[in-house]
Amino acid sequence: MESTSMKPSSLLAAEYLRELESEARATRECLANVRADLFAWKPHEKSMELGYMALLVAAIPRWISTMIETSEIDLATFDQPKGATAADLVASFDQNMDGARAALNGVTDEELKRPFQLKNQGQVLFTSPTDETISSSINHMVHHRGQLTVYLRLNDIPVPSIYGPSADAGGF
Repeated sequence: MESTSMKPSSLLAAEYLRELESEARATRECLANVRADLFAWKPHEKSMELGYMALLVAAIPRWISTMIETSEIDLATFDQPKGATAADLVASFDQNMDGARAALNGVTDEELKRPFQLKNQGQVLFTSPTDETISSSINHMVHHRGQLTVYLRLNDIPVPSIYGPSADAGGF
């Protein structure tokens, strides 16, 4: 997916969009390499399953559009992502990126300063300015994508180039 040509009305939103776009290609390529037969695999009993981690990475851009559009996420009612194949993961990620792009292109600086609330069954877990939560969410996606690359490596699945060539993409 390509970024939209629409210019955000907020300079801060434009920076978040730029950062999100800079991570999109590598994230998409990691998701495309996930094998469906390994969705239940995890490296340790305390670790997330590979499929859950991949679904989480694919879903995080939707968090951003939801933060902007509704100012809250309730974990009990938030529609969790589903998917059974790498194609499902990539399609979900692409759709969620489109939503994040649209939301970031349409948000104002004032709206970015609104409080965002994370809830569980209506109980507020935390409140933070929307802009700070968007920044944290982008970092969260990158963090879990990094974990996902380790899962790929441990299963002898090629790791794409992210910030430079990987051992599978022309690196050392």
